[in-house]
Amino acid sequence: MSYAAPGSRAPRTTAVGGRVRVPRGALVHPADAGFPCGGYSTVRRRSISTATALAVLLGSAALSLGTAGTASAATARVTSPGGLVVDGPLQRVFVGDSSAGTVAVTDYSGAVLGSLGGVTGVSDLAVSDDGATVYAAAPEIHEIWAIDASTLDVKARYTVSTNYGPRHVAFTGGKVWFSYGDQWDGDIGSVDPAVDPASGTDPVALGQFPSHVWGQALLDTDPSQPGILAVGETGLSTDSMAVLDVSGDKPAPVAWHNGDYSLNDGIGDIDLVPGGTQVLVNGRDRDAYAGGTFKAAGSYPSGQLADVASNGLVAQVNGTKILTYRPNATLPLHTYDQGAGRTADLAWAPDDSRIFALVGTDVESGGYSLKPLTGAALNNPVLTVNAPSTATRAKKLTVTGKLTASVPLPAGVTLQVTRTDLESPGGKALPAVTVKADGTYSFADTPPAGGTVTYKVAYAGDAQHSAVTASDKVDVSRASTSLSLNNNGKVYAYGADVKFTAHLGTTYKNRTVEIWANPYGADKPNKLIRTGTVNSSGNISATVDMTRDTDVTAVFKGDARYKPRTVKSTGYARVKNSTVVTKNYKKARIGSTTYYWFHKNSAPVITTTMSYYPGRKERVDIQVYSQGRWYTTEGSPQYFKLASNGKCAVNLGAPGRSGLKARVRVSYINNSSGDNVNTTTYGSWKYLYFSN
Repeated sequence: MSYAAPGSRAPRTTAVGGRVRVPRGALVHPADAGFPCGGYSTVRRRSISTATALAVLLGSAALSLGTAGTASAATARVTSPGGLVVDGPLQRVFVGDSSAGTVAVTDYSGAVLGSLGGVTGVSDLAVSDDGATVYAAAPEIHEIWAIDASTLDVKARYTVSTNYGPRHVAFTGGKVWFSYGDQWDGDIGSVDPAVDPASGTDPVALGQFPSHVWGQALLDTDPSQPGILAVGETGLSTDSMAVLDVSGDKPAPVAWHNGDYSLNDGIGDIDLVPGGTQVLVNGRDRDAYAGGTFKAAGSYPSGQLADVASNGLVAQVNGTKILTYRPNATLPLHTYDQGAGRTADLAWAPDDSRIFALVGTDVESGGYSLKPLTGAALNNPVLTVNAPSTATRAKKLTVTGKLTASVPLPAGVTLQVTRTDLESPGGKALPAVTVKADGTYSFADTPPAGGTVTYKVAYAGDAQHSAVTASDKVDVSRASTSLSLNNNGKVYAYGADVKFTAHLGTTYKNRTVEIWANPYGADKPNKLIRTGTVNSSGNISATVDMTRDTDVTAVFKGDARYKPRTVKSTGYARVKNSTVVTKNYKKARIGSTTYYWFHKNSAPVITTTMSYYPGRKERVDIQVYSQGRWYTTEGSPQYFKLASNGKCAVNLGAPGRSGLKARVRVSYINNSSGDNVNTTTYGSWKYLYFSN
């Protein structure tokens, strides 16, 4: 017996070795194996369109800003830093983004108030002494922009007649100073905002410091030293630098050092030190100037760049840390750890209340975010807490630690101690502990609850020290309880409502159990079907509709004295499977077995309805009766994909001879039928007889 096209004739079958040989090609299905059954397939295709929303913090269009300003929730973020300056009178921070060509303004909390676009390639920012105007260098279009600090309106755009720059800007003596030029041809220029171009006089003056700097030099000014400009050569590994008096008609050198490696080995940052005659180079080396020359005056520990507050405090970038130092100190006063973030620029608020830093985010997304850092003038102590990694519940344990600071702490400092556990999730205050003269401390405690216990120790700070906290965790032992779940491994008919019962043993306070059902198949998520308190016998039940194999899980989340427990029971569900035989002319018994009777030239059609799952196939087995035994036909079994309604019709073909007995069975075989969401389900044999 073989599958055959309607109207075709099947050849005589021959039993060989327990299997009936049938020539290949005699078995045909309305649709080839592996494809949906013909006539019953309804295929729907779903197309999903995904839209990606992009949030842009620093836009490219100009934005007017009212005097009061309304802060957004966004933090200023730039791709390529293009200058950072703090406006003291208005208490605003301006940040340039070279890639976007924008200048953003934030309040002192770092919240964006607005932004101005079109400042192509902005590379540096400066602010006038009165805080009314922000100046931006735009080297790609060779301009300096004067921007109203209150409204972001553009007051003026000054053209700089150069092919290279302006690059860096600074404000002092009523003028804007800028660097420009190519390698070996660097120079300094100025813009006098008091000059009206309509008068015929150009407010832009070039060639203010010729033949002194290699390229586009770094510039720095200090409000406490009006008319003084620091100049640092860049682009070479030498260390040429100058301090100029720019209060007159032409800059006059106060001190000049031609690069010879005797002071610095390349300049990446230069700062005027307020209230004295020093410059700070690369955030590290202090160089004093007098009598027209410079000489080394000491250094801070290793650093890369810095800014100096009006009171002399130094904010220094050293690797991924930002540190503050008192003047000429060797130990840091305050340390801010930025994790893996690199700081590209930083600036003090003019009132010395905080530092603003452009800190890198992460390697993949790139960019920098503005971070306000407070408490810079306070020494931040280092506090450690050391608790045992494990402990026994209701047994005493000891916690130790140490409090140290680079500025001496007051005598008799006390620390607040808090214990957080399952019994006190909000924390329970323990007796305060006093720090010894050497900074160490210790205390004993008996944890009443098991699980993770956290000991938090805090120092409230004082006039010279900021507050600091630290904590450590202890894994405190808990007893084990029993938890069971019935019906593991049992097989059920499709759609059977099965009650799964969990049993919970002895616990302390928590008597709640969750029951989850996770049907096989990626399209069905794990779902909470019951949560509640067990009854007086420790039991709780939930009913599962067994249309698929299902992992049922009982979860006890533990309590202060007993550990969590989870158990799983897997119930297996057969498929719903029914087969109808058609094209027969009657049904009648042969012996005790009922057969479907066909004329020898009639082709039986078997139509199966099975529980559907995407990609599911039915298995068709055919056997013929010969010499007192049932033999499997050659090529049997075969698999056919179900249509989306779960149906499949198979034409078995006409044998062309009478007296032939055959039987056919349709089954679902776990995995072999294209999925594993149900357990193997064999259909019943349908018996066929062919007469004349």
